[in-house]
Amino acid sequence: MPAVSEYEIGNVAGEIWALLSKGDKLAVSQVLSRVDVPAGLIYMGIGWLAREGKLKFEKAPKRGVLLSLNFNY
Repeated sequence: MPAVSEYEIGNVAGEIWALLSKGDKLAVSQVLSRVDVPAGLIYMGIGWLAREGKLKFEKAPKRGVLLSLNFNY
């Protein structure tokens, strides 16, 4: 993957936020399938939102992680 700018990561974080703002909890795999950028960039966007305290992480019933927005930041 070529060098990635903060601008690109921020844009992907915005796409992820918009997706989660619809209110559903989504598995990371669902986010990966709904945002059309390389997986590495999605993980960077998730990290960006997590660092800002904007995400909640929950263990999925079978395996994996569910993401939702944290409105208490």
